[in-house]
Amino acid sequence: MSDTFSFTKPKWQVVKDKKVFETPIFDLHEFSLDAPGQIIDHPFYVLKAPEWINVIALTADKQIVLVEQYRVGVDETTLELPGGMMDEGETPLEAAKRELLEETGCSSDHWELIGKTSSNPAILSNFTHLYLATECEFTGSQKTDGTEDIAVQTLPLDEFLDLVRSGTVHHAIVLAAVAQFLLRKD
Repeated sequence: MSDTFSFTKPKWQVVKDKKVFETPIFDLHEFSLDAPGQIIDHPFYVLKAPEWINVIALTADKQIVLVEQYRVGVDETTLELPGGMMDEGETPLEAAKRELLEETGCSSDHWELIGKTSSNPAILSNFTHLYLATECEFTGSQKTDGTEDIAVQTLPLDEFLDLVRSGTVHHAIVLAAVAQFLLRKD
């Protein structure tokens, strides 16, 4: 919720929450809701998933560290920020540091939370925590989880932003992180 905006629409009340399918990365739930002013009674479906993180990782010479990988959902190879799911018991920052190291072999001592986004609040329950890591250094090798085939790429930040503008980089959460990064005041 916003500290500066006064919402006028009330929260709907959950009447029933039934898990209808479970996978390793999300559970599908069917909700019945009591919605003020609504007369249509129909089910709502929500994917309950763990929190995610994404990292804008910049080296000392302002290169951005990226991951290139095949994405089955869009049947394309994509260029993205390092990121992934938070493990149970992890803080967002711990997850960000772990994912950056696992996916790229990079680490940093300079971290800043730059935002939080909901990918699709109509059907997804989780948030993605967006971090900026500066002064990143390659300190080890990748330690992917066996389902990932990642090529690490580094580009000057301006070239990356050109790829965002052209639509080459199109992952919605990556675009949200870029927007938060560009909207920073410092």
